Amino acid sequence: MVANFIHWNVNPVIFTLFGIPIRYYGVVFVGGLVLCFYILKWIFRKENISLTNLNVLTIYAIIGIFVGARLGHCLFYEPSYFLSHPLEIFIPIQLKEDGGYAFVGYKGLASHGGTFGLILALIFYSIKTKESFIKTIDLIAVVAPLGGCFIRLANLMNSEIIGIPSNVPWSFIFVKVDNIPRHPAQLYEAIAYLFIFGLIFYLYKTKREKLQNGFFFGLAITLIFAARFIIEFIKEKQVPFEEQMKLDMGQLLSIPFIILGIGFIIWGIVKTNKQRTISKDPLQ
Repeated sequence: MVANFIHWNVNPVIFTLFGIPIRYYGVVFVGGLVLCFYILKWIFRKENISLTNLNVLTIYAIIGIFVGARLGHCLFYEPSYFLSHPLEIFIPIQLKEDGGYAFVGYKGLASHGGTFGLILALIFYSIKTKESFIKTIDLIAVVAPLGGCFIRLANLMNSEIIGIPSNVPWSFIFVKVDNIPRHPAQLYEAIAYLFIFGLIFYLYKTKREKLQNGFFFGLAITLIFAARFIIEFIKEKQVPFEEQMKLDMGQLLSIPFIILGIGFIIWGIVKTNKQRTISKDPLQ
């Protein structure tokens, strides 16, 4: 019976360069960012926005996502450890018990923190470039789900964020974790985010004039975090203290984003319809 399941035993390290392990996680993560960059490049040209601003946006966004995601993981999931080892938050080296050091990479990144960090980065970007903040978050929202898809694929390569035990035919046995068939929760999220990207990209291409003023941002975070909330039910708990919680940390942190997203959807529709009505009124 077990032989019918998918045995997943990928070495997360592709090769070592000058003593530094090059991991699938980093390669897939960066690959997703590069793809998002080129789609945004097309969008910026379509919106007649300077590509110089895109370069500024890229720098701000990468810093915001990484810092936010790292702080989010350290403060929400492992606060006791990282508050007592603050340098390890941003330095990928861990002090070993024998007094030596080991390169461990950045094993903890939280999507909720990354989203918050990205929003802060976009505020600074808008101040610097004088571009509309609302318009900017709408454009970023078009590619954000695609970035999330690549992050979950990177988690799959690391055999992390695994699902609960299951006997469905497509169950994965994450050999590096245990010998139990489980839901491939990373794939579920990756597929969900890919569908969300497809929907939003289609709406952007076909309904851009009717959907503005934060609508795409609201739709993206509503769907992303609703998917995250649902899929969390079939994930293993990431940290021990979640075992005593009815809703885990990922679900609790998703709720404010879902509420915020719904608010932006409503605001975007109402605001855009009002603007369109005014523009059609000859007395205005």
